[in-house]
Amino acid sequence: MKRDHRPYILKRLDILFQQWYVRHFLKPQFAYLGKGALFMKPWHVEIFGGPVSLGNYANVIATPDKKVRLTVWSDSADKGSIEISDYCLICPGVRVSAATSVVIGESCMLAQGAFVTDSDWHGVYDRSLSVGQSMPVRIGNNVWIGDSAIVCKGVSIGENSIVGAGSVV
Repeated sequence: MKRDHRPYILKRLDILFQQWYVRHFLKPQFAYLGKGALFMKPWHVEIFGGPVSLGNYANVIATPDKKVRLTVWSDSADKGSIEISDYCLICPGVRVSAATSVVIGESCMLAQGAFVTDSDWHGVYDRSLSVGQSMPVRIGNNVWIGDSAIVCKGVSIGENSIVGAGSVV
């Protein structure tokens, strides 16, 4: 790991700027943003649609080449939500897409490149359907979703589970 040799004042200014960015640009896009939520490189976090809620003391890490994308896109106004509970870790490249509902429990970790979705995003025979068939996804407390794993529609993952890297569930 490369050591950060910047003077303390520069490190502190960088942290303050990131907090300012979150308050002014990301917080208005969330239905709920918990206290103590930490964003690293928040300008690489993309939020589309809503409602999206992020719990207390959650950590979101994004990089220029691996943006974090939280997307709610539903065929009706009253459907579609993403709820990420307290103490979660979202790593670079994570995508969460919801047409119905995606609920992620407390103390979960989503490793780099993980993808969680509750829809096919098109019909099997008629690809012009905008969302296709969707079913809610529920991830229990203390779950680790490995690098580049995919969690598909209708899946419920129990507490204290590990989804291996590259898995399709």
